[in-house]
Amino acid sequence: MADYAKTAQGVLAGVGGEENVTSLVHCMTRLRFVLKDESKADSAALKAVPGVITTAQAGGQYQVVIGNDVPEVFAEIGKISSFGGGEGGEAEEAKGNLFNRFITMISSIFTPVLWALAGTGLLKAFLSAAATFGWIDTESSTYVVLYALSDAFINFLPMALAITAARYFKASEWTSFAIAGAMMYPTITAAVGVEGLTFFGVPFTMVSYVSSVIPIIIIVWLQSHAEKVLYAKLPGAIRRFVTPMIVVLIGVPLVFVVIGPISDFLSSGLGNGVGWVFDVAPWAGGAIMGGLWQVFVIFGLHWGLVPLFQLEFQTTGQMLLIAPVFAAVLAQAAAVAGVWVRAKDPKRKSLAAPATLSGFLAGITEPAIYGLNLPLKRPFAFGIVGGAIGGAIIAMGDVFSTAFVVPSGLAVTALLGNGSMVFLFLGLAVAIVVAFGLTVIVGFDEPVEEDAAPAAPNTANDVAVMSPLDGTAVPLSEVDDPVFGGGALGKGVAIRPRSGALYAPFDGTVVAAFPTGHAFGLRHADGTELLIHVGLDTVKLNGEHFTVAVTSGQEVRAGDLLVEFETAAIEEAGFDLITPVIVTNGELYPEISGPAAGPVGHGDPLFTAVSVDSLVTTN
Repeated sequence: MADYAKTAQGVLAGVGGEENVTSLVHCMTRLRFVLKDESKADSAALKAVPGVITTAQAGGQYQVVIGNDVPEVFAEIGKISSFGGGEGGEAEEAKGNLFNRFITMISSIFTPVLWALAGTGLLKAFLSAAATFGWIDTESSTYVVLYALSDAFINFLPMALAITAARYFKASEWTSFAIAGAMMYPTITAAVGVEGLTFFGVPFTMVSYVSSVIPIIIIVWLQSHAEKVLYAKLPGAIRRFVTPMIVVLIGVPLVFVVIGPISDFLSSGLGNGVGWVFDVAPWAGGAIMGGLWQVFVIFGLHWGLVPLFQLEFQTTGQMLLIAPVFAAVLAQAAAVAGVWVRAKDPKRKSLAAPATLSGFLAGITEPAIYGLNLPLKRPFAFGIVGGAIGGAIIAMGDVFSTAFVVPSGLAVTALLGNGSMVFLFLGLAVAIVVAFGLTVIVGFDEPVEEDAAPAAPNTANDVAVMSPLDGTAVPLSEVDDPVFGGGALGKGVAIRPRSGALYAPFDGTVVAAFPTGHAFGLRHADGTELLIHVGLDTVKLNGEHFTVAVTSGQEVRAGDLLVEFETAAIEEAGFDLITPVIVTNGELYPEISGPAAGPVGHGDPLFTAVSVDSLVTTN
């Protein structure tokens, strides 16, 4: 069973600790960090954390790919930090160029609602299939109830987005909800298309806000700025109820008279433009979506297309854009199935099996892409080829969806009866056969030592770790901290220092040297990764009483000075200076031998990190 707590601890340490995190949200498969200093994130160490598939940097975010278990890891991070815990989390407004900020905004606003949107969409797809094949009477009360519960969420989507947008823009959630409620109010929806409407003499045409996206996001953004001004200007005795009154009084008419009609015009233009492309050259649109979708996923850019699906649906009542994505997803699943068949390495086969099932059934392709297809190169390329051809065929059949679903084998029901079923199943079959066939027939270069982490190419050698301090060596269990003392980060030894100098325990590289001087990550040439944490909670000193002598990325030799610290001043400030020395890549060095006990001087043997190969040989 996966240890989500250990994964969370390793991830938080790998990104530079809580103090290096500006914000954290999660999407369907990855944790999305905005870091204060991305250079402090250790990608090699993160990839070695159990449960982490890989890392990526895109859209102004540092992304840690987890896969299907990302909500559980996110929740565990919330238990050990001030971030995480809620579904999707809350984000600081993104920084960087306009495109990065847009991607981050869309990701943060849509992530919390996607699972509910996808789940009810899948139910609607099954119901549509049942009606198409005559398995249910569309005049029955059963059908009416099922349709209502499958269609309600997407129908009232603006009300859900009001909450998530308010969290992102830091506006009042319930004021945003009140605005969205007015947009969806029955007498308002009944006035859609009615001519001669005026507001204090200003003529306007009511547009439909059912399933809309843009108007609510724009008005909540404006709301957030208005609330800041009103809270600053209004007297404290009245601001809490007068502010929402003014915001709703101004915001709702602003939507009806200005924002709604403009966004409807733009949405209609976009929807018609998509329709035009798929009318004039459907194969081109399908090939682009089917071929490039998984490339967009790698860089997190697919979030920019999610609102387009919804806008197209709002305008035309159907989603042509999403249909070719089914070919893209199933092609990558087929490519990793080819790896499963073709690979010789048993571990690679064991990784390919669940990745294949996850891709085909749930449409979650990150384990396949990052774990196998992309590292092996050719399978990923074959998946792109299969997806492009299959997507082109599907688009030529005018296949569309009437529900937002996560493209997968199970969700194909969303496409049944919508367009040419011959082209649909032909496109899916071609995507699968091409990707699977090319992977099996053409093959791929299979590395001999794929199991070794990039930073640890030689796991056969045990590594002697010298004491980095003058002091007294004690068992790790004596550290009064559940993470260190409980061994959550790995095995090792703790030292109670008797002098204020920390030295390199072996020849290697300084992976992380915190400017505060309280912690260092080092990597031996043979692969052992070590964390040395000077004292408990000493990060709170913010570098006071520490003088750092090295920088991240610097090569050091055993005995080189890493940091000097004032022991008396630190202890007088109320901090415990006990220093854990821990092997953090336990999957490669699962045991230590010969741990020292009692007085040690820097350079004396502290323990030996025992490699997994040594244990296999011994056993």
